[in-house]
Amino acid sequence: MEEDVTPIRQQYLDIKKKYPDTIVFFRLGDFYETFDEDAEITSRELDIVLTGRGSADKGKRIPMAGIPYHAVENYLSRLIDKGYHVAICEQVGSQPSKGLFPREVVRVVTPGTVFEPSLLKSDRNNFLAAVTATEDHFGLAYVDISTGEFQTTEIASLDTLNDLRSELTRLNPAEVLCPESLKLNDSFNGHVTRLPDWRFESGRCREIILRLMEVTTLNGYGMEGLPLAIQTSGVILQYLKDTQPSSLLLLKGISVYSTSEFMTLDAATRRNLELTETIRRGDIHGSLLSILDQAITPMGHRLIRQWVSKPLLNLETIHTRQQVVQFFFNTSMLRLGFRSLLQHLGDLERLVNRVTAGNALPRDLVALRGIIGRLPEIRAILPSKEPALAALLPNFHNCPEALELLEKS
Repeated sequence: MEEDVTPIRQQYLDIKKKYPDTIVFFRLGDFYETFDEDAEITSRELDIVLTGRGSADKGKRIPMAGIPYHAVENYLSRLIDKGYHVAICEQVGSQPSKGLFPREVVRVVTPGTVFEPSLLKSDRNNFLAAVTATEDHFGLAYVDISTGEFQTTEIASLDTLNDLRSELTRLNPAEVLCPESLKLNDSFNGHVTRLPDWRFESGRCREIILRLMEVTTLNGYGMEGLPLAIQTSGVILQYLKDTQPSSLLLLKGISVYSTSEFMTLDAATRRNLELTETIRRGDIHGSLLSILDQAITPMGHRLIRQWVSKPLLNLETIHTRQQVVQFFFNTSMLRLGFRSLLQHLGDLERLVNRVTAGNALPRDLVALRGIIGRLPEIRAILPSKEPALAALLPNFHNCPEALELLEKS
């Protein structure tokens, strides 16, 4: 311990040393405190009072800025929106009879790794992406930890950086991980987090995928022979392990996709077509999406946004989708009843993932119990022998075991 440094100051310094480029929210009773430069940033960005306590080296007061723990999400969202990374340091265990409360960082919140409903927009995904490129190929992977979606691709290109930017524009990720050496133009809205090039080394990334996804080969994911897809997927997994380790429980696998399956549109074309936002106002109102999106649930809003963002090219896939749309269009009474039932689902997708990751509150479990209780009624309204629904209905489960467990809780 340094001379004239209090035990709790030393505890903070030891933790801060592990997170030098991150604002540390240090739990002290009913407040999260920030110190030193972190306090100055927090005070400036959140417009809260900068105070001081005690003395640091050479007799200088230690800058401090604190926020109540019950209001942390509001302040956290403002820092995340500005691109800052925040380490949440909590009191863990029980109060010892002597000495300090044990404290440790339980997660690091970044623009691409938030899961709190108040920090997310319900009508769109919150993607964390990783990218890398060579002269004639680019690799990209993206994940939404609030829904568990995890996809990757590797594309041959004559203009890798422009084609990569087009794909990033389509995805509109909240945060992009990229090598320090990659000259990626910041012409999209996401925050860029640059990582050392060695984090993208192929052998290292392969080992990370095998270990964290608990598999012995990448054949099941279709990733063999795609070194850039392996690199970006591995980088995302390690980043999640470092920042939000509980989110790894939500990832059932990695899907490889191809941009040949849908129409590729550059940023200028998307903007001029006003697919998801208008040129004048920069929001959804007046865009094509605002006309097409008649969804009832947040999951539906997110799905139709994805559909509008990547128009299909595969005729078989287009035909399958049209069959389902035509069925509901032709059965107006069934459609109205179905939509009425869907109103009670809420954001089931994100709710289930919060429960799986251990981040659910008691009210989330109550809501989940109510939703699962309605599933048999929703399933009953859909005709079992309808050809248009043949591929969908086998995946519909009433989850009686989960309902029984929740009712006993």
